[in-house]
Amino acid sequence: MTDGPLLIPVLGDQLTPDIAALRAADKKDSIVLMMEVTDETTYVKHHKAKIAFILSAMRHHAQRLRDLGWTVDYVKLDAPDNSGSFTGEVARAVERHRSRAIHVTEAGEWRVRAMLESWDTRFAIAVTIHEDDRFLCSHAEFDTWAAARKQLRMEYFYRDMRRKTGLLLDEDGGPEGGQWNFDADNRKPAPGRDLLMPQPIRFRPDAITRDVLDMVAERFSDHIGSLDHFHFAAMHEEALHQQRQFLDEALPRFGDYQDAMLTDEPFLWHSILSPYLNAGLLDPLALCQEVDRRYRAGKVPLNCAEGFIRQIIGWREYIRGVYWHEGPDYGARNALEAKRDLPGFYWTGETDMHCLAQAIGQTIDHGYAHHIQRLMITGNFALIAGIAPHQVHIWYLEVYADAYEWVEMPNTLGMALFADGGLLGSKPYAAGGAYINRMSDYCERCRYDVKKRVGEDACPFNALYWDFIARNERRLARNPRMAMAYRTWDKMKPADREATRMQAANFLDDLA
Repeated sequence: MTDGPLLIPVLGDQLTPDIAALRAADKKDSIVLMMEVTDETTYVKHHKAKIAFILSAMRHHAQRLRDLGWTVDYVKLDAPDNSGSFTGEVARAVERHRSRAIHVTEAGEWRVRAMLESWDTRFAIAVTIHEDDRFLCSHAEFDTWAAARKQLRMEYFYRDMRRKTGLLLDEDGGPEGGQWNFDADNRKPAPGRDLLMPQPIRFRPDAITRDVLDMVAERFSDHIGSLDHFHFAAMHEEALHQQRQFLDEALPRFGDYQDAMLTDEPFLWHSILSPYLNAGLLDPLALCQEVDRRYRAGKVPLNCAEGFIRQIIGWREYIRGVYWHEGPDYGARNALEAKRDLPGFYWTGETDMHCLAQAIGQTIDHGYAHHIQRLMITGNFALIAGIAPHQVHIWYLEVYADAYEWVEMPNTLGMALFADGGLLGSKPYAAGGAYINRMSDYCERCRYDVKKRVGEDACPFNALYWDFIARNERRLARNPRMAMAYRTWDKMKPADREATRMQAANFLDDLA
């Protein structure tokens, strides 16, 4: 044992000044350790903008902690003696400061959790891992909820979170408006070009961010993505500015058009707050409480307030619960036995399918696509084309600035690909071109004809959808929510079914 200071490692998604390990410590007797390490930037080939956002936000957060009175030991990625790993940097810091103990807030991913749990045997000092109480639902609470249910449906979990927080409850403790979920009101198609459509704030990089951008451009030149459009907030104050802009200008119409898609409009009425929530720059509950206040003040329609709050305290919390409840082998699931390689256009956006070119193109430019583009464009295509789930999971983890494994993996494997066999969703989110045509203007500008199933100019989504239905009949035909699709398939003439499957097979054979 030594009599040195307490060492408090703070990770890149823990950029919250009162995170549990800090809240329990004395500033006068502690050293905060923040580490940029090669292992975390390259375990998958993250989007350049994602790396730049996280490293810039970390460097700004270190300054925020210093301003609050903390002593911060900050290790930059390009430091000549950087060991390249969390464990290596903690070992060096323990020796450098003669630390008497380590306190750290629990990790958000299984991979990092294993590192933290190894430290008590790796180092000859005590290690305390604090629960991350920035989330509403603890691991134990979710496990208790899950143990009492045969099916882990988000809707019922969400209602419990509403009761727990008091958000959008009436005087009698029931849901405002007499129902818990207004999703049916939130499916309006794209309204066309709206001159009043809000745009997220494009934050001007300061000297710290510019240094990071230069380093990322040089060091990660072979990673996907562009830095030319970098716009992310790097500080808590900037993230709050984006939050206020969304609440003032976009939230009142967010619900109506949250599923809509428009060519060359990557943001529409979406908040662009998920990177800041997941990194710790914004408080999810405080954000939802402000949405609740605005609804009660008559500034936001109920369907918009409820739809947004459901994504935060419902879906986000639920996804995290599923990730930890199911365990580290969740990522290996492949209930539909999909084995095809991810096509090369997922890294370039170069495809004649306009919807995919749009969703992937803006992902490359911005490190962002909204949830319907992820679920019903890139995810839907991977599902009906039979792409191997693990490859799709890695792609999503790489390309989006808000993607951490705890939130990305269940969304990808469970929601988008049905690889968990229905744990998250009661049916696969498979669709042909008609859905895309209804919710976007993508099909108007595509070389393929969305109304055709076969032929050289037929929309590939149409034949792929029915091929998906046919090849998964053994697994899905008994699902009551798939009954209509199978009735329609069964009514098709044998020659039409054969032509459809041949169309799909020829298209898949040409994928590279």
